[in-house]
Amino acid sequence: MNESVDIPIIAPQVPVYAHPGDAGADLVATEAVVLEPGQRALVGTGVRIALPAGYVAFVVPRSGLAARHGITVVNSPGTVDAGYRGEIKVSLLNTDRDQPYAIAPGDRIAQLIVMRVPEVTFLPVDELPDSARGEGGFGSTGYQTGATR
Repeated sequence: MNESVDIPIIAPQVPVYAHPGDAGADLVATEAVVLEPGQRALVGTGVRIALPAGYVAFVVPRSGLAARHGITVVNSPGTVDAGYRGEIKVSLLNTDRDQPYAIAPGDRIAQLIVMRVPEVTFLPVDELPDSARGEGGFGSTGYQTGATR
């Protein structure tokens, strides 16, 4: 059973889920912007929400824009904290080296994912318990070249 939460919203276009069961609801632009190759811009969505305590919203790229046009969200995921009441804007980047990308009002530019987050208490200690991974970080598990992994 999926949990449902009501989120008060002020928006010229309320974010919608493209398919049942999708994690992200589409955010659309409220302004026209042309992103030149390598350029970034903060693009308005007109969306303002009131998340309840214990929730966060993440602004993430749309996979189709990334795959077809090289458009991504610079600070992905962008974090919208429960106490924020301002407009959700999307920091977009055109990673294409040659082609500009035009955004028109109403274009889907990102997705909004709402999740429950626990409040945590950080407990200072002198030593951490062991784990199978230990201190292995970036690249510590290695990688294989070729089509299969």
